[in-house]
Amino acid sequence: MPKLVTDLLMPGREGGYAKGYETRELIVRTALHILIEEGYRAMSMRRIAAACGMRLGNLTYHYPTREDLLRELLNAVISSYEAEFATIVHAPGVPPEERLARVCGLIIEDIGSKKTTRLFPELWALANHDAFVYERVHELYDRARAPLVEIIAEMRPDLAEPARLDLALFISASMEGLTVFAGYRMPFAERLPIVERIAIRSFIDIVRSFSPAG
Repeated sequence: MPKLVTDLLMPGREGGYAKGYETRELIVRTALHILIEEGYRAMSMRRIAAACGMRLGNLTYHYPTREDLLRELLNAVISSYEAEFATIVHAPGVPPEERLARVCGLIIEDIGSKKTTRLFPELWALANHDAFVYERVHELYDRARAPLVEIIAEMRPDLAEPARLDLALFISASMEGLTVFAGYRMPFAERLPIVERIAIRSFIDIVRSFSPAG
């Protein structure tokens, strides 16, 4: 069975400055915790600094604005997914149908986690009113769909790029829609495993049979 995605994958250390790296990681992890537990409104720079046990000036040395911090937070989140996806997508000797099943299984199982159920709806709502968050969220989903497009291209080399993108969009949207129904502590959370099996079988069939002509 696929394992759940880790919460963050921070950029590598630069120049050996371990202390600065550890401080930035503490800040980003603290911001993620506040965002999940209390929402974006609570994720002020002062609140994060206090939770980290540091002065506001120390925090803004690393992240001058909340936007800078949110950009790195979202990059760390999606990087953790990309690392897991890369392992699956490039697994040697595994048929593309099985790799598609593994990627989708990873995503759907992760939807059942508290982190994912709380984090992404918070970002969706915020994106409706904040242009910066809107751009970052759609950039994140563009990166998340890339492995689906790659596998679909292997399964259906006859399809043009727009059709592959449409299929990846449909699969991604279908999985994300499960969050509000079967995510963490949602009404159908206990049904997520059976829904996962239905979804994966459906996705494979759709990719195999899809025709842009209708």
